[in-house]
Amino acid sequence: MLRVDATRPGRDELRPAMANVEDRRRGLAVTSRSLLRNGRPWLPVSGELHYTRVPSERWTERLRLMRSGGVSVVSTYVPWLHHEPVRGQARFDGRFDVGAFVDAVRAEGLEIVLRIGPWVHGEMRNGGLPDWVQHAAVRHRTDDPAYLDLVREWFARIADALAGRCTPENVLAIQLDNELYDQPGHLATLKRLAREAGLSAPLWTATAWGGAQLPDPEVLPLWGGYGDGFWVDPGAPCDPTFRAHYFFSDTWDDPGIGADVRGADDASTTGRAELSPWFPAATCELGGGMATAYHRRPRPDARDIAAVAHAKLGSGSAWQGYYMYAGGTNPGPGLEETQATDYPNDMTRLSYDFHAPIGESGRAAPSHAALRRQHAFIEAFGERLAPLPSHLPDVRPAGVEDAETLRWAVRVDDGSGFLFIGWHQPHVPLPTCRGARFRVETAGGAVELPTAPVDIPAGTLARWPLGLELGGVTVDWATASALTVLPAATGDGAPTLVLIEDAGIPVELAHDGSTHRLTPGAAPLRIEEPQGAALDVLVLAADAADHVWVVDAAAGGRRLLVGAGEVTWDADGRVAVRASGAEPDLRDYRGGAWRDLEWEAADATAAQRSAVGSTSAPERGPQPERAASVPIRLVRPETMPSGDYGSRDGRQAAPHDAVLDAHAAVYRLDVPEAFDDDAVLRVQWAGDVAQLRVDGVTATDRFWDGSELVANLRDIGAGPATRVELRVLPLRTDSRVHLPADAAARLAASDRALCEVSAARIDERTLWTEKTPPSGNPEHVADDRKTRER
Repeated sequence: MLRVDATRPGRDELRPAMANVEDRRRGLAVTSRSLLRNGRPWLPVSGELHYTRVPSERWTERLRLMRSGGVSVVSTYVPWLHHEPVRGQARFDGRFDVGAFVDAVRAEGLEIVLRIGPWVHGEMRNGGLPDWVQHAAVRHRTDDPAYLDLVREWFARIADALAGRCTPENVLAIQLDNELYDQPGHLATLKRLAREAGLSAPLWTATAWGGAQLPDPEVLPLWGGYGDGFWVDPGAPCDPTFRAHYFFSDTWDDPGIGADVRGADDASTTGRAELSPWFPAATCELGGGMATAYHRRPRPDARDIAAVAHAKLGSGSAWQGYYMYAGGTNPGPGLEETQATDYPNDMTRLSYDFHAPIGESGRAAPSHAALRRQHAFIEAFGERLAPLPSHLPDVRPAGVEDAETLRWAVRVDDGSGFLFIGWHQPHVPLPTCRGARFRVETAGGAVELPTAPVDIPAGTLARWPLGLELGGVTVDWATASALTVLPAATGDGAPTLVLIEDAGIPVELAHDGSTHRLTPGAAPLRIEEPQGAALDVLVLAADAADHVWVVDAAAGGRRLLVGAGEVTWDADGRVAVRASGAEPDLRDYRGGAWRDLEWEAADATAAQRSAVGSTSAPERGPQPERAASVPIRLVRPETMPSGDYGSRDGRQAAPHDAVLDAHAAVYRLDVPEAFDDDAVLRVQWAGDVAQLRVDGVTATDRFWDGSELVANLRDIGAGPATRVELRVLPLRTDSRVHLPADAAARLAASDRALCEVSAARIDERTLWTEKTPPSGNPEHVADDRKTRER
């Protein structure tokens, strides 16, 4: 029996001046336990998107895809380097128009966090300071009056560009500097200067990791957690600071983030920062993916990314914040962090794909699905979850090397909450945990589950409800992960609790002394109380999990959709799907049955629509996109490079363009005449460095880590009238760069070097929109169909 004592009360509730007295927004508050919205606990989900790294005409697409992933807050750096490379010549047009970006975010009903620096990092040269600032005779990132004069200029330019938009009613938070560890007074000064410039928000934040000294309670401390990273040495195994994030913990500081830039002598490395008594545990940089440096090329998969976020949620997070959530492309070459600009790492010149849930090309990655299930859970249950304390079990893992002790925690108060199981990590396989059964001691009594011991397979990320009351019915416990709650379909109907099967674990539900064995994919279980209250419980099969979408819009209400394609919706809740071929295979669960939706194609040449009615649970699997093979012609074969491009502190430097010009294989890709605005080029390749050039100009680039190169054709300016070439530099077998295991094995099996392009194709999808706009009545689709039939 695995046991946890969950009788300890939560933290005392304190209310700082921030958001409660100063810079107030109507309906918003912050306490030591959670954020509050309209007097009720709120657990935000924020995702990073850098507007300067995405074409402005793509902003709304990205924002809607972020929202469909469960993001409620968009955060962004405001990078001085991108806006004002030459003093007095600042750009705030096109993709640099921060005011228009704020408008776009707010128009989609999302909140925004502005990370105004001045130093932002973001793998940018000088940490995002323009060269003229970096070379100024000032003490940077201090209260040196000469430096503060430069900061005043910058904050004034931001304020002018925002033109009154940066107010507590419009902007949720402002982050001051980034990864500043030993200048708490300077952070307070930056806050004062920002307010003097006319910038204000209810929340002021600062990154807290690395033992940062912050001016408590002037800023809300924000934490981070990456399950892997480019910033350690190439020969290092999975660093303990990475491995720690796959465990439930009451430690929030991470000494690893930014350690290569801080340096060993930094005073902040002497200890770990603790939670502020004034604020809840909140994050801004959970790894939504990972950037690729030349010397080290991590490639986290969807479950790796979801496992870190899941661990933080079970550990008591009151704000889930991701970096990055949407990748992009640097707005020009020479803006990236490099060894030549005094950094220990060489980054790609243009690509900032970050293996993010939304990639550089705008396509959703598998991590989008893995995270959006968590975020649907947060949206439905965050009000209950946000203030709940986390309780760790009596027997915990002995350390990050422990691969035997099950990792679990509960967030519960007075017998109600959730049990979290996180049994996944990369690189070191975990065994199946045999014969697990749990006993949770709560103020409302002890809960034991399940009825008999179960095996917990490796890869399990579970969120099991405990003492969950819905519509007058209390579920004592269930052994399937909570997803969402759907409103009653009719006035006399019942709400529906939606659970997702955790693969390999039998689904049981306990209510009022009885235990029910549930079959995933079957009709819902109806629970009725003698006084008339009722609840339906729907269990989705584990293999449907990646195809689940929970639509939540003020106008359209909450809806459950399951099917293939990439789903988004506008602020009014009208659903759109990008899918291949015929009408989307997407169904809507309403009133106890699955219903087909009716669609209209934005593209008049789309395939004929088809609809097949069904009341059974849908079977879903990956659907192929419309793809056209792209002819590849070898223009010039590769020659063997030296493999020695310089180094710094044992980390290999990336080759210059001259090396690619001399040694890279050159492939001509013949792009067809017509493709849609969403079409992407996918190239399967292997080597060291790839540059995709359009008419001789590099449009994007990659360091090979075993993944495809994906680029949006419109965004890179490619077409039948352009010359599209891919240059691939050979990767020598004696290279000392760190690769993912599968890529490393492929390199080791090569003869001297690896250099090939095996396939290229163009993937296109049709944009479909829902015919019948949503309404407040969950039965509107069926009712509207009956009206048309009559």
